[in-house]
Amino acid sequence: MSKAHAISIVRTLRERGHQAYFVGGCVRDLLLNREPTDYDVATDATPDEVMRIFPETYAVGAQFGVVLVPVLEIQNKSVIPSEAGVSRSESPAQSRDLLSPGSAPKSAHIEVATFRSDIGYSDGRHPDQVRFTRDAREDVQRRDFSINGLLLDPLSGEVLDYVGGQKDLEGKIIRAIGDPALRFAEDKLRMLRAVRFAARFQYAIEPATLNAVQHLAAEISQVSRERVRDELTKMLTEGHARRAFELLDETKLLHQVLPEIEAMKGVEQPPEFHPEGDVFTHTLLLLENLPQPCPPTLAWGGLLHDVGKPPTFRRATDRIRFDSHVDVGVKMAEAICRRLRFSNDDTAQILALVDNHMRFGDVEKMKASTFKRFVRLPRFDEHLELHRLDCKASHRKASNYDYTRQKMAELTPAAIRPAPLVTGDDLAAAGYAPGPQFKEILTAVEDAQLEGNLKSKEQAMRFVQRKFPRNGDA
Repeated sequence: MSKAHAISIVRTLRERGHQAYFVGGCVRDLLLNREPTDYDVATDATPDEVMRIFPETYAVGAQFGVVLVPVLEIQNKSVIPSEAGVSRSESPAQSRDLLSPGSAPKSAHIEVATFRSDIGYSDGRHPDQVRFTRDAREDVQRRDFSINGLLLDPLSGEVLDYVGGQKDLEGKIIRAIGDPALRFAEDKLRMLRAVRFAARFQYAIEPATLNAVQHLAAEISQVSRERVRDELTKMLTEGHARRAFELLDETKLLHQVLPEIEAMKGVEQPPEFHPEGDVFTHTLLLLENLPQPCPPTLAWGGLLHDVGKPPTFRRATDRIRFDSHVDVGVKMAEAICRRLRFSNDDTAQILALVDNHMRFGDVEKMKASTFKRFVRLPRFDEHLELHRLDCKASHRKASNYDYTRQKMAELTPAAIRPAPLVTGDDLAAAGYAPGPQFKEILTAVEDAQLEGNLKSKEQAMRFVQRKFPRNGDA
């Protein structure tokens, strides 16, 4: 989306006699010389007035003063100016909640919000009532953090700062606007956003704001699990996952949203394999080295790969042991994924990462068929990357990683996933009765094929008749 489209909205609103500014995160990002991802506009025009000016507007949250103006409508309504402009803010959370699947256009759009003050937040997320205002100063007072409360005139370049946001950008501070406890009581998700912004920008959380989060951390349970999941995913994938989870721990939010990760603290590991220290330290080191960009499933797989260690810790006579920690970890990871309402596909991949992360220790001893089936796992690149990260965060030995890559380079795709020599139809034609044994036979044939022992259908059928004689053939 071009910033020129957002500038054209401001220009059009100004031409109709209204105030209009870029607001929020786009102003923050521009002042930090970062590329904004989208644009939000704040105006004194009411939703009805905005919709009259832009007839194709989508009223996704008109009762809260929020409407969407499609880029196509902007292009039809006004000439796109040539001036350089600015971009994206963290959009009002309320409008995001109201945007149900299918209710908004698939094309790009600009969010336009009317200046307002909010009255009451009974559910800890949405205002009970809003009052539109003509005063931009009043509007920014309801926003979350000072660095997100800046306004910018894209036509003149003037920044309007009524909340000390520029000073906090310079001081690298995350500070709630006004009373932190009140801001978080209004919208509990803001507590997680404070952590995410502090981690993303490598800022400190201002003491009063930090104290308010610690005091109210238990109330994060009022936020929908999907929104908690989305904030955590952003923390894991925005490039500073270790710092984010250190801050989650410091703010006491980790205990509320992922107690299974908090339980890793102080859980010792065998020093010969884990000189870095306990399970929590190991996990933080892994998060610190997540690639960028990072697939969300890889990030979550890395976070949860050792989640089964705390409940399986045992100090044996010879060394520390974690009996069946993978099996226990898979069950725990599944419970976490269900609790946070991950999709079935994401859940399956995260569980596969947890389930298979220890198998790399056996790659050099695997039969050819076992190795080929292993590397055929869906999205195996994530499995391989998790193993590399796991090693880097512990003993730092990469021999199994290097061996796997070398073997994969030597194998053609056809060698890893060859066309089947025998099908169910072939078995039926040979007089085998369809049933559960079909799978056993076909698996045995494929194993022999992957081992290089069978080259043709004729060889395969002789193998079947010898290994799985029909009744009366023996």
